[in-house]
Amino acid sequence: MTNYFCTLFDSGYLIKGMAMMESLVEWCPDAHVFVLCMDQQTQEILTASRRSYITCIALADLETPELLEAKKSRGVAEYCWTLSPCLPSFVLQHHPEIDFITYLDSDLLFYSPIRPIFDEIGKSSIAIIEHRFAPRLQNREVNGRFCVEWVSFRRDEEGMRCLARWREQCIEWCYYRLEDGKMGDQKYLDEWPDLYPNCHIIEHPGAGVAPWNYEKLHFSQDATGRIEVDGSPLIFYHFHQFQLLANGVFNRLSTFYTSVCKEPDAVYEAYERALMQALHVIRTISPGFSGGLRPVGLVMARRWVQRHVPLPVKRFLHHFIRY
Repeated sequence: MTNYFCTLFDSGYLIKGMAMMESLVEWCPDAHVFVLCMDQQTQEILTASRRSYITCIALADLETPELLEAKKSRGVAEYCWTLSPCLPSFVLQHHPEIDFITYLDSDLLFYSPIRPIFDEIGKSSIAIIEHRFAPRLQNREVNGRFCVEWVSFRRDEEGMRCLARWREQCIEWCYYRLEDGKMGDQKYLDEWPDLYPNCHIIEHPGAGVAPWNYEKLHFSQDATGRIEVDGSPLIFYHFHQFQLLANGVFNRLSTFYTSVCKEPDAVYEAYERALMQALHVIRTISPGFSGGLRPVGLVMARRWVQRHVPLPVKRFLHHFIRY
C-alpha cells in the first residue's frame, strides 16, 4: 500500500527538500510525495531527477483567484503557510484513489522507520503533533500548541471537514503575527482536538524532535549507531534555523538555543551528510546550483537579529524574507 505525502518549497529550499524526501523513502519505501514547486527551477530539477516517488505540481496549477488575491497582501513565508492546507486539499481533489495524505515541512530528516507513527494514528481522521516546548520556552505555546510539520488527513467526513475549514481560514487570514487568537497557519490547530473526536495527537517520543524541545531530551546511540531519544528511536527531526553557507560551512543554530544546551551532534552530522548528498544529486542535473546557499555575512546578521531584535520588529522583517 502506498503512503502519500505532500510538501512545498522553492529553489532556496530544494537541497533541504530533496534531503527530506530521500530520507523519507529510505525509511518508508512505499512513500509517494506530491511536491508543490514554488518556482520553475525547482520543477525542472525535480523532473530531471527522475525520482519515481515524486509528482511535481506547478504553482500556477494550484492557484485559484482567491489565492492570487490573498497573495497580494502576504509575505513569501506567509503565502507558503497559506498554501499548507491548500496543497493536500488539491491532491485529494485530483486523486480520488488517495484515502490518506500527510503534509510535511521540507526541513525535516527521517532517521528510522515511520511505521510506528502510522500504527499509532490507526484509523484516525486527522493527526497532528505538538511542539512539546522545553520548559523555558513554554510561553511560546501562545503562538500555537501544534506544529505544522506533520499534518495528516483521511478522506472521510471529519477529515475533509477539518481540511476544508483550515483551508478557508488560511486563505482568509494567515500572517506572521498573533492576532485575535490566530498566528500564521498553526494557531488554527489549537481547537482541533475539541472540534474533531477522531483527531489524534502523535505521541511517539522520536517524532517532532526540534530545537525548541531537544534540551529536555536525552540522546543516545545503540550498538548499530541508531540514534535514540529517551530510549526510543529518533524518527524525524525538524531543522529549524539550519543554514547552508556559500563557503561550504554549515550554521546549525543561533545561540538562543545552543547557549543553554548544545545541539545533538549525531543528529546534525547525519543531516549535513544528507544535505551534501542532495546537493551532489542536484548539481549533476544543474551544475553550479547555489539555491539556499547563504552568504556568511547575511547569516551572521540574521543570527544577531534572532537573538537581539524585539519580536515585533522580527515579524516585520520576516514579511520580506523567504520562509
